Amino acid sequence: MLLIGTGLTGLTAGTATRARGQDQPATSQPAPVPSTTAIRFSLDHPVDGTSAPFFLALADGYFRDAGLSVAIDVAKGTDDAIVRVASGSSDIALADINALIRFRDTANGSPVKAVFVMFNRAPYAIVARKSRGIRALADIEGKTIGVAEGDLGIRLWPALAEQNGIKPGAVKLQRIGAAVREPMLSAGQVDAVTGSSYLSALNLRDRGIPADDIAVLRFADYGSSAYGAALIVNPSFAGSKPEAVLGFVRAVLQGLRKTIDDPNKAIDAVMTHINGGSRELELERLRTALNDNIITAEVRHNGFGGIDPARLSKSIDDIGLDYKFRQKPTAADIFDPAFLPPAEERQLR
Repeated sequence: MLLIGTGLTGLTAGTATRARGQDQPATSQPAPVPSTTAIRFSLDHPVDGTSAPFFLALADGYFRDAGLSVAIDVAKGTDDAIVRVASGSSDIALADINALIRFRDTANGSPVKAVFVMFNRAPYAIVARKSRGIRALADIEGKTIGVAEGDLGIRLWPALAEQNGIKPGAVKLQRIGAAVREPMLSAGQVDAVTGSSYLSALNLRDRGIPADDIAVLRFADYGSSAYGAALIVNPSFAGSKPEAVLGFVRAVLQGLRKTIDDPNKAIDAVMTHINGGSRELELERLRTALNDNIITAEVRHNGFGGIDPARLSKSIDDIGLDYKFRQKPTAADIFDPAFLPPAEERQLR
């Protein structure tokens, strides 16, 4: 799916004319057409309510005002989004920062960096049915958890289990297809599933599971320090067009602010790009992500987009419990603050 944003095209000012009865100098020249920078931007998941800030920035002209012509497409998951940016087939992408940490450690890991964190708290969660005896993380022992192919949070499960005194061997992890994750939990074929708090829980309710039977065990509530989705940039593009990257980040920040101010308008901007989606469901998905993952205590204190280096370093250490680094990256290897607007522009208002 390719969604094209309109950039600054065909806008001219001061075109030489000769008004009736008014002479103009023969040497009068048209003013230059404002230049436009094209940006190929990839989402790492199908368009849903959480994509609203990007489509609102597109619809309300924030990209255009920054001199950008932005084309949005959808990658085949976060790993694919990272590879696209690394190869240069995408200039910027939304991707999971923890997947980026692992990518940077690979033999061919291009020096891609994140420049703006969208999800200050990762949405990783274990979603369970209370009727299966699970109300808290400690109840997971002796249970079977369905883990979908490509699930991001499961890679931080060893660190979370250790931190909460849970023996990983006491929990059975069953590999399942992403398409059958919620159906299997609904049918009682597994006791819980891993996923995103704003996805699986709402999808279960949409399948008719009562809200009071759903337990959402957010990793962040049990001590995980992980950041989540972030904007990542191709290093060559960042080096050659830094103003375009800064303009993109500023436009997204505008879109995010407007989304927070008026979620109803924001969801209207994204619904035109969701085939057959439920507006009510996507609005609730957006509100859930805003409350759980975007507007956090750290964001209220420090503003949007940045990172705490010590916190990111701890996340890297946590990943190391389930991943053997060739050479463990530092926080500075993963996040570049150079493209953040000034702190006062990023404060929650």
